[in-house]
Amino acid sequence: MMKKQIGYVGLGKMGMSMVLRLKDAKWDVRAYDIIQEARNTAKRKKVAIAKDLRDLVGQLPTPRIIWLMVPSRAEKGEKNPVDQILQEIMPYLSKGDIVIDGGNSLYEETARRAEYLARSGVEFMDTGVSGGPGTVREGKPAIMVGGNKKVFEKLRFLFYDLTQKESIGYMGPAGSGHFVKMIHNGIEYGYMQALAEGFTLLKRAPFELDLQEVARVYSNGSVIESRLTKWLQSGLKKYGEELEEVSGSVGHTGEGEWTVKTGKKFHIPLPVIKAALLFRAQSAKHPSYTGKILSMLRSEFGGHKVSN
Repeated sequence: MMKKQIGYVGLGKMGMSMVLRLKDAKWDVRAYDIIQEARNTAKRKKVAIAKDLRDLVGQLPTPRIIWLMVPSRAEKGEKNPVDQILQEIMPYLSKGDIVIDGGNSLYEETARRAEYLARSGVEFMDTGVSGGPGTVREGKPAIMVGGNKKVFEKLRFLFYDLTQKESIGYMGPAGSGHFVKMIHNGIEYGYMQALAEGFTLLKRAPFELDLQEVARVYSNGSVIESRLTKWLQSGLKKYGEELEEVSGSVGHTGEGEWTVKTGKKFHIPLPVIKAALLFRAQSAKHPSYTGKILSMLRSEFGGHKVSN
C-alpha cells in the first residue's frame, strides 16, 4: 500500500491548484519550482518546498511518486523542460518509483521517455488533465492516463483524491493518455472557434441582442449547452459585451498544432481544427472581436492573460 506522500515539480496555475487540492485531501506534498516567485507563493500557502530536485527526491519514501506539471515546450536554444528534469532526477530514483507527467507533452516523446525510464525500473505515467485551475481546485477535472495498467491501479487512490471517479480513465500504454488529451485540445480549438464566430455574428445582428442573455439561455438546456457556454456567459458579465480590455490576438500552445500534424500523418482530414489553428496564428496580425471572445474564454477556464 503506497503512502499519501508525493513530490510535485511545477507550481504554475495548474500545478498550484493540484498541490492545494492534494493538501486538502491530507497528502504530504513536497514541491519544487525553478522560479523563486512560485516557490515563495507556495510557501505562503503552507506548501513544503524543497531547495532543489535532489532534495525533493530525498524527502520522499520509496516507492516514490513524483508528479511533473511543467511546460511541454522548450524556449529557443534550451532543452525540453520534461527531459531536463528527468535527466536531473534519474540518478536519485530507485526501481519501483513512479514519475507522472501531467503536462501536455507530445505523445511520441512520452513513449520515448517511458522506454528510457523503464531501463532503470522506473515507471512513467502520462496523465492528461482537463478542466483548468478552477476545476482542479474544485476536484472535478477529467484525467486521462497512459502507461502500465498495474501502476494505474496502484495510483487510483491518488486520482480519486484529485477528481470524481467518473472523470478518470485508463487509456492504454505509454503515450495514450497524452494522445487523448492532445485530441481533446484540438476539439476544444474547433468548439471555441464556432462559439466565437457565432457570437460575433450575433453581435452584428439587426437586433439589439443582449449577448450575456443569449449565452445564459444557450447554457440552460440547449443542444450546445456546455461548460464553455457557461464560461462565455461569465466572461461577458466580467468584461462587458465590447470586451474592451481583452486582446483580439489569441494565444495558443502546441496541442492544436500537434493534432493537425497528427491528422496529416494518419491521413485524416481535420478542416475544422485546422481552420481554428490558422485563425489563432493569423490573429497576431489581424485581431478581431472573434479573437477577443477566444482570448476571454481561454482566460475564464485556463487563467490565461486576456491581453498580450
